[in-house]
Amino acid sequence: MEKRTIITVRDLVKQYGDFTAVKGISFEVYENEIFGLLGPNGAGKSSTLEIIETLRDKTSGQVIVDGFDLDKDPGSIKNIIGVQLQSSGYYPNLNLTELIALFSGLYNQPTDAKELLARFNLEDKAHAKYKELSGGQKQRFSIATTLINRPRSSSWMSLLPVWTHRPGAICGN
Repeated sequence: MEKRTIITVRDLVKQYGDFTAVKGISFEVYENEIFGLLGPNGAGKSSTLEIIETLRDKTSGQVIVDGFDLDKDPGSIKNIIGVQLQSSGYYPNLNLTELIALFSGLYNQPTDAKELLARFNLEDKAHAKYKELSGGQKQRFSIATTLINRPRSSSWMSLLPVWTHRPGAICGN
């Protein structure tokens, strides 16, 4: 079975004034693959993902997500991606079921909270407040919320210790 490319990045550059944070990086991500960017602080990992996620403008290069060119159709990219940021902005006093209902409403996607939590082994935490979760539970919940929009592609700036490493998938200065 041939792998289907879901994200293509070619010669991506991001400059902030005289500083070049992303220096011509190129890679592909395949459908159903978990992909992580590795590198030291300041290597351009966050900038790269924020560009792919349409949150930051690029200086040059090409980004295609599921056939949509970032330069021509960023709105379509926003509709098909799921993102887990480095730090969450969850309301700490809401429980997980309430947070899932909130995200479901934002994405206009009906979601079975119990089923989603079960997929991440969090069903027993359905009525726990986000601030009461352990670090690992918070990570799993964050990943679960990226799936509410039913993305074709998900990117994580902070991953569980399960990821696919391929040569060339590392950002560096």
